[in-house]
Amino acid sequence: MGRPKQFDPDVAVGHAMDVFWRKGYAATTPQDLVDALGIGKGSLYNTFGSKHALFEAALSRYRDSQAAALIEMLEEPGPVKDRLRRALRLLSEMDLADPDRRGCMAVNTAAELGQADESAARLVQRMFDRTEDAFRALVEEGRRTGEIAADRDARAVGSLLLNTVVGMRLLARVADGPDRLTRVVDAVVDSL
Repeated sequence: MGRPKQFDPDVAVGHAMDVFWRKGYAATTPQDLVDALGIGKGSLYNTFGSKHALFEAALSRYRDSQAAALIEMLEEPGPVKDRLRRALRLLSEMDLADPDRRGCMAVNTAAELGQADESAARLVQRMFDRTEDAFRALVEEGRRTGEIAADRDARAVGSLLLNTVVGMRLLARVADGPDRLTRVVDAVVDSL
């Protein structure tokens, strides 16, 4: 009979997410994970199977928490453009306030692994789809309320807003302040 686990796998995924987010997949070693999780390599592999399986769990955790937070901001009451501006500004403020300037784990994963890692690409694509769908729904609401021109293609604008967020998250990693990101947010929202 095996010994009971001395750690909570759910908490471990959260710690692993922080390591992968900060270092990226390739630069994260099994030793980095063992150190961050406070477990032995045997426990790491017995529980998660592999570094890649733990990475997928961490990326899924990130996707679920980050997408939910953005969708919640977009669904708050108030005028559509105000909600959109607030959400985009908050994303840039969070990125700039992060001392490690990690950016977005999904964007980082897309840049690092692209199509070289099919399962990671699928997870990132699902997050991007979910985000784009939330933007599309917001644009459709704005069209119904008259805040956004009725002839604007909600799906195309949703794609534009997703692309804007991806670009902003990358810019924030190297920005020396909020000015450029604020200009991007204002230009995009004002163009609607």
